[in-house]
Amino acid sequence: MDISPSLPPFGAIIVAAGKGLRAGLPTPKQFAVWRGKPVVRHSVEALLDAGASPVVVVIPVGSEDLISRALVGLDGWMPVTGGETRQQSVAKGLDILDGAERVLIHDAARPDLPFPVIERLLAALSNHPAAIPVLPVVDSLVSESSGAMGDPADRDSLRRVQTPQAFHYSQISQAHQAWRKETPASDDAQVLQAFGGEVALVEGDERLKKLTFAEDFGDPRPPVRVGTGFDVHKLAAGEELWLGGIKIESEFGLAGHSDADVAIHSIVDALLGAIACGDIGSHFPPSDPQWKGASSDQFLKHAAKLVESAGFQIGNIDLTIICEAPKIGPYREAMRGRIAELLHVDIGAISVKATTTERLGFAGRGEGIAAQAVATVVRS
Repeated sequence: MDISPSLPPFGAIIVAAGKGLRAGLPTPKQFAVWRGKPVVRHSVEALLDAGASPVVVVIPVGSEDLISRALVGLDGWMPVTGGETRQQSVAKGLDILDGAERVLIHDAARPDLPFPVIERLLAALSNHPAAIPVLPVVDSLVSESSGAMGDPADRDSLRRVQTPQAFHYSQISQAHQAWRKETPASDDAQVLQAFGGEVALVEGDERLKKLTFAEDFGDPRPPVRVGTGFDVHKLAAGEELWLGGIKIESEFGLAGHSDADVAIHSIVDALLGAIACGDIGSHFPPSDPQWKGASSDQFLKHAAKLVESAGFQIGNIDLTIICEAPKIGPYREAMRGRIAELLHVDIGAISVKATTTERLGFAGRGEGIAAQAVATVVRS
């Protein structure tokens, strides 16, 4: 993400302490998977990427394991147990942030947090004690009276309020401490306004839609996705020849940092491409000595786990090996079986083909072997 160097320092509170009952899910909605990740992880990542330090996540009592699993691998965040009401939960988060100058308070149920909204909110704090993102009301509005239509409302003067909401820490902290009303406020801007603070309005974003009902968790991604992979390794005397997870007896083998199995490597890249998760080099960098001589089997297993974690299952693999020698035919079925075993799929989902380049190019001269793969993944 391209972050503006002028963005001022700020902390953030993500309110994730609710029960989420209206979503009708087996776990609180903030821990449910949405677009391949737990809901709460989306906004934590967005705020960390924007430079928030620290990010305080307010969680329900007894959900420490849930939040640890949801945010595994992320640094710069800390959990705190929430209270009976949203205001009590925010107050606990503010206690943790004591000393921050600016704070964004965000609802975990709004996982798609665009960076420009954060920019607009923090910019507004230069001239205002608080700022909130809003959107216009596009539908006609009426009041309801005993099931019948009442008076119309002036939609031009109304706005839909979103989060995150931005504050100067000292003012929002004092406002929460001063709140004495019996009825909890619906958001933190109301708390500050009751304290006498002015709240600026900035442009929100439709992407900040709040996840509320079960249908909100429908996956908008296409049910089938496709990735491609391509790899090349040179042939060298004295090296072992591994292709498609099978060791082939040969005077020449493939040279590389790992076992240089071009067939497996191309499948790994195809799977990673299908879920938009980088390439084999980003997960297993050649500069890392732990992967020297490593079996490519573990690379393929890792890619398969990432596919599953992203909410997909492997549909099929179409692999083409490009070489003059060895002849692939005698090993084709063994390769199919080994790849299917590593991916935990039926062998019928694995195609292994071979071709030559009619003695043209590096492969035609016997200098190396190439492989290309196509992978489809199906939404689980």
